[in-house]
Amino acid sequence: MPKLKAIAIVSCRLILLLLCIAKEGQAQVVLGKYAGEFLAFGVGARPLGMGGVASALVQDVTAGYWNPAGLSKINYPQVALMHAQSFGNVINYNYGALAIPFEETKSLGISVMRLGVSDIPDTRGAWDEARNRPIDNAENLITRFNAADWAFLVSYAVTTPYKFSYGLNAKFILRHIGNFANAWGIGVDAGVIYDVGSGFTLGISVQDITTTFISWTTGRNELITPTAKLGGGYLLDALYGRFTIGIDTDVRFEGRKSTAHLALGAVSLNFRGGLEYSYKNIVAVRAGLDDIGRLTLGAGLRIAKLNIDYSFARFDSIEQLGNSHRISLQLELDQESFRRKGYVPPPEETPPDKPKSDEPKPDKPKSEPENHQ
Repeated sequence: MPKLKAIAIVSCRLILLLLCIAKEGQAQVVLGKYAGEFLAFGVGARPLGMGGVASALVQDVTAGYWNPAGLSKINYPQVALMHAQSFGNVINYNYGALAIPFEETKSLGISVMRLGVSDIPDTRGAWDEARNRPIDNAENLITRFNAADWAFLVSYAVTTPYKFSYGLNAKFILRHIGNFANAWGIGVDAGVIYDVGSGFTLGISVQDITTTFISWTTGRNELITPTAKLGGGYLLDALYGRFTIGIDTDVRFEGRKSTAHLALGAVSLNFRGGLEYSYKNIVAVRAGLDDIGRLTLGAGLRIAKLNIDYSFARFDSIEQLGNSHRISLQLELDQESFRRKGYVPPPEETPPDKPKSDEPKPDKPKSEPENHQ
């Protein structure tokens, strides 16, 4: 039942979108409320397990999505992959990214995201409008189609000698709904991260900062309004590991009063919070609350150069739409030949419960007795 309900909800939303596109066939430009919602899905099971808190904390390849300034923190090439299923496996989401450091202060990244819904039933040919009921043998007249949204990000980031980093994304969007309509779009993201010191960081990321443009083959043109992400993070080394604490605020300008934690006219604010404990950078556990108040949980394991992460998001039991599961892999190529120019890795710290050296101390030479003649 949850899966059938999810299919019905997704199908109704797509049909409503098709009706809007068909109705507005003449060329026009509109502010598309929720037009960029598929871009808000998030990437990386680690930040998603912390409620999506990342704008000030991200320092890896996933920064191309959360805050491009964070790409400047990588010192070796990194590759990330993620798969997620939502609404009872109705929606499939896949993500892949590559980031490479170059020179002493710069980084480049490429990210690809795809959100797809398959086998959507099209019942229009099975309905008798005159009699207002299904046609006989309606099951044989139902056809199916697929819908997918693609986003491609090309990222550039720089760290400065003034404790802050900045980054930019060029964003390209492709959308299609069966044979009914296709669309393309282009936009820009920007972000900065400031290292306050003593474990504190601040971050600001503005997605679709130029108001992303989407053009449909039907003649309808949409604009995705900017979304600002304001965040802070704190790192604390304790209990043989590290605690990571973060808070983010999503600021939108679409008048989302019904889903906002705080609304001021057309401006809506949604808050996120998350916590992680990592034991000696080997095993991690996470928890958080995302922008719609869902509980998120996660765990991570590092094996050599590979990070394996999992996150879980719980939906309200009243809606019964099924929970979300995300699995991601991240590989760091930390060979010396790939190392950032000028970067010197810190020496490995000796665990506090072990001596600094396990080598046996040489015996003191025994003094020979004096020979008195």
